[in-house]
Amino acid sequence: MQSKLVAGLSAAIVGLSLAATNALAHHGWAGQGTEDFTLKGTVEKGVSLSGPHATMQIKDEKGQVWDLTLAPPPRTKAAGLEEGVIPVGAEVTILGKRNLDMKKFEVKTERVTWNGRNFDVYPDRL
Repeated sequence: MQSKLVAGLSAAIVGLSLAATNALAHHGWAGQGTEDFTLKGTVEKGVSLSGPHATMQIKDEKGQVWDLTLAPPPRTKAAGLEEGVIPVGAEVTILGKRNLDMKKFEVKTERVTWNGRNFDVYPDRL
């Protein structure tokens, strides 16, 4: 009986820990600037639809790698931006809001442009 209680409590603690981790990973716009930020670069790491927000990475002309936080996966997918659509090494232009901490190379991205096509993951913010 006691082992079932311990196992149940352990499972509950793990579940709460995972929920807290996901809540921390999901962030709004408060940490971003208010000015539009445009950046050109090459895809370093393609779109990932795992996690609370889709992500990708690009490298700018100076060699700096930038983390791009996109919309939640269903919204990013609805914009036509899925894993494998834009190949690694492709040149893209992004539009979004840069992180307020200038030591962080992260942009909450509203639009990704590749090969003449706009992927508006946050069309209501453009």
